[in-house]
Amino acid sequence: MTLDTLMAPLMASEAAETPDALRRQIDRCAPLFQDLGERLRRLAPRFVVTGARGSSDHAATYGKYLIETQLGLPVASIGPSVVSLYQTPLHLQNSLYIAVSQSGRSPDLLRLTETAKAGGALTVAFVNDETSPLFQMVDVAIPLCAGPEKSVAATKSYLTSLFAFLQMVAYWKADPALLATVADAPGWLEKAMALDWYPGLSHLAAVRGLYIIGRGLGAAAAQEMALKCKETSRLHADAFSAAEVIHGPLALVGPDFPVLALTQDDATLAPTSDAIRRMVGLGATVLSTAGDIPGVVALPAVAGVPAELAPLTAVQSFYMGIHRIATDRGLNPDVPPNLAKVTETV
Repeated sequence: MTLDTLMAPLMASEAAETPDALRRQIDRCAPLFQDLGERLRRLAPRFVVTGARGSSDHAATYGKYLIETQLGLPVASIGPSVVSLYQTPLHLQNSLYIAVSQSGRSPDLLRLTETAKAGGALTVAFVNDETSPLFQMVDVAIPLCAGPEKSVAATKSYLTSLFAFLQMVAYWKADPALLATVADAPGWLEKAMALDWYPGLSHLAAVRGLYIIGRGLGAAAAQEMALKCKETSRLHADAFSAAEVIHGPLALVGPDFPVLALTQDDATLAPTSDAIRRMVGLGATVLSTAGDIPGVVALPAVAGVPAELAPLTAVQSFYMGIHRIATDRGLNPDVPPNLAKVTETV
């Protein structure tokens, strides 16, 4: 960790701990993921459902695309209010339910998890707080190993949640390539942490709003970045798929409405690049990891990073720059107005 990082807001210094947190998760949880992978191969669930809120739900979006593309199983997010408010029983026989939470204490998520278990699902939780009720109630509890996180804006707990999904899928599929990606992940994030996104992100310091787009595995990164723009910088940002944005939302794009566009080197790259070119053609300021597209403001990306890790490296780089935009806008990124670290909903 550099002196600049130590002097940065708490959000940035905690984000800088992520590579070491990934190493802790590998060291502590690899046997848990191996056992879970063997159990899931025996169970052969028909489908997967997730339960989460906020940044944790964004992590579940990444898990959805990873499971669907690697294992061919449908994944759906269940709104906790279906159980906590509507009091609907769930029929989840021969399924996998995954809860994702930093605190493991929100009443609605606890109620949803209880109902999923009663409905016949194998229940798994990725949780940072190992003393929490959620950690105790599931069939398989796996700690995120992020360590204490005091900034209201979640950083390392979000990235370790994505990494937990990657570890689970790698062991479930027993895929040597994915397992190698898991082993190499801390090093990739260290490279991402060294990249400077501030010159590109500085274009956002004086704007009122923007779109953040990604596709496939990158959708979760777009969602998380949009939330962090709101939380830290009081900057309205909407996350869209690069496919969806070219429908109605494209009407807002132009010289006074910027776009942050994420890419990864997989099947989504060509159509996402086409969408970026279209928005550049509308006169928008487009910040993008696709720095080779004429007219974009390049955001540096880690060369050669596996597609499964590209959303993690992009978010890592973003975290190291967005706090400076908050400061430029006269805000404290560690203490967003109207928010608390642990949010309990019903």
